[in-house]
Amino acid sequence: MKLQEIEFNLDGHEHIELKNLLKVANLCETGGQAKSVIEEGQVKVNGKVETRKALKLTAGQVVVFNNHSIKIVE
Repeated sequence: MKLQEIEFNLDGHEHIELKNLLKVANLCETGGQAKSVIEEGQVKVNGKVETRKALKLTAGQVVVFNNHSIKIVE
C-alpha cells in the first residue's frame, strides 16, 4: 500500500515533539493516544522505530505512522 505523503511546516519554530506532531497532523485524536502508539513501537522516524515521545523533530526528518509519511520542512 502506498503511503499518503504529508509535509509539516515548522512555521518558524526550531522543532516539534513527536507526540505533538501526531496530534496536529490529525493522525491521533488525543495526546494520550499519540503517546500510546509511540510507546507501542508503531511510529518510525527516518526508517527506525522510535519510542521517545518527546523526540524533537527538525526539518528534513520523516515520520511514518498509519500509512502516512510526514516530512518535516522549514
